[in-house]
Amino acid sequence: MQKEFPLISIIILNYNQLEVTCEFLESTKQLSYPNFEIILVDNASKINPTQVVHQQYPDVKVIVSKENLGFTGGNNLGIESAQGEYFLIINNDTEVTEDLLERLLEPFNLFPEVGMVSPKIRYFQEPEIIQYAGYTPINPFTGRNRAIGSKEVDRGQYNISHETPYAHGAAMMVKREVVEEVGMLPDLFFIYYEELDWSSQIRNKGYSVYYQANALVYHKESITMGKESAIKAYYHNRNRVLFMRRNTNALQWIGFLIFLLLFIIPKKTVTYVSKGRFVHLKALYRGLWWNIIHPKEEITPVIAKVSRTVNFQAS
Repeated sequence: MQKEFPLISIIILNYNQLEVTCEFLESTKQLSYPNFEIILVDNASKINPTQVVHQQYPDVKVIVSKENLGFTGGNNLGIESAQGEYFLIINNDTEVTEDLLERLLEPFNLFPEVGMVSPKIRYFQEPEIIQYAGYTPINPFTGRNRAIGSKEVDRGQYNISHETPYAHGAAMMVKREVVEEVGMLPDLFFIYYEELDWSSQIRNKGYSVYYQANALVYHKESITMGKESAIKAYYHNRNRVLFMRRNTNALQWIGFLIFLLLFIIPKKTVTYVSKGRFVHLKALYRGLWWNIIHPKEEITPVIAKVSRTVNFQAS
């Protein structure tokens, strides 16, 4: 069974969203794949979810972190505990479809160079609307890209699978051997842009990233952070610059820096001030300042090995 159906470790995070997390776990009951484990990492929620989860889903392994490790650290904690040949890192605010795991495995079996696969993602509340059908490359001067098919009605126009520059952080399957070679998620990011950076590091090692059109999940986007939260403003702006510092050459970095100073910062400043969002404005400048006080040698990609010391409780 192990050879025909390799073990898949499904890793999800919970942070003060037990009801949403249980909805995800409930959806996994329909999975047809016969060999998977589920690892739930709680990122220091106010209420320990272990008892409730074990009462309703006794096969789920729960790891409780004593601190909020973010998207990166929390998932890395799950990876360290995972036994699978493949890891499916998936948001707790998604719901899976019956043959998701079989479909996600197909590219790995067909193309040995594939290191990471993401499914098609549609919005949960509007299940015919696409959120992700692959990504365009990051523009080296603006530091932005876009999700292919975003907000389009799914009429089958993106039903052909293909390589893509980046996986989607809401749902991405990666081989164990890739993680062992490239390293785990870059902890430096905490949240936002981390999957783009991880995808880049994986491609730099010679693997490809793949969009699998016939695999599908539904996403209840932004339940965790909120669409306009100040903490999102901080990490999104901080990590946009951080990503560009780690993934551009000198000419591209200079081009981005000019765009940042002349367009991004003035535009965001005017937007936040005009809307009275001074907390967001402060978060923007805190994110920029973070990049100023952290020199290049501190943010250079390094391999995050699957071993570190973190206080947690597993059951």
